[in-house]
Amino acid sequence: MAKHDFFSPKAVANRIKAKGLQKLRWYCQMCEKQCRDENGFKCHCASEAHQRQMAIFAENPDRYMEQFSQEFEDAFLSILSRRYGTKKVLANQVYQEIVSDRQHLHMNATKWDTLTEFVMHLGRSGKCKVEEAERGWLVEWVDTSPEALARRAAIQKKERQEMDDEQRERMLLNEQLARMRKLKKEVSEEDSKQETIDQDDQSSKAAGLDRDHTGQPIV
Repeated sequence: MAKHDFFSPKAVANRIKAKGLQKLRWYCQMCEKQCRDENGFKCHCASEAHQRQMAIFAENPDRYMEQFSQEFEDAFLSILSRRYGTKKVLANQVYQEIVSDRQHLHMNATKWDTLTEFVMHLGRSGKCKVEEAERGWLVEWVDTSPEALARRAAIQKKERQEMDDEQRERMLLNEQLARMRKLKKEVSEEDSKQETIDQDDQSSKAAGLDRDHTGQPIV
């Protein structure tokens, strides 16, 4: 069998290895080339093609870094919004779905060193709600589409209306309670006044004096 035969065991094994995910540190983002081992990566870095790409990168590194970061963020948010909507999910779970694609943009080419830094960036920018849990960071996509904003505005309006109705009912109830307390106080004062008059009448009768209709003793 020829040394480079397509169906040789070694050739088949190499193709199987190439189909699987390789180690991140052996991937060159500028050249978009994945190497299978450290030796292959060293050879690639020494190649003329890689040197040309690095010379282009050196001319404007900030632009390339920003471009790679934006592409990674777009890919993350695309999976998060399509697969999970506005549900809470572990950030690492979404990240694992990204890296399962061999052609994905690697995080080591972005301005974020760790997934935690990236998640905190999403929280600060308002693109996601983030929450730290025991199992890791939870992310929740914030839908900023016109339809979602309209739905949220309608819900808020309804809540305000319900709150206004509640407040009106509470004000009416407080007014009724105030009137009841006032009426109770007036009745109590009237009863107290009548009780005083009755006591005075009893005292006057005991002293042999009569009183007129105003409660004044008749001399």
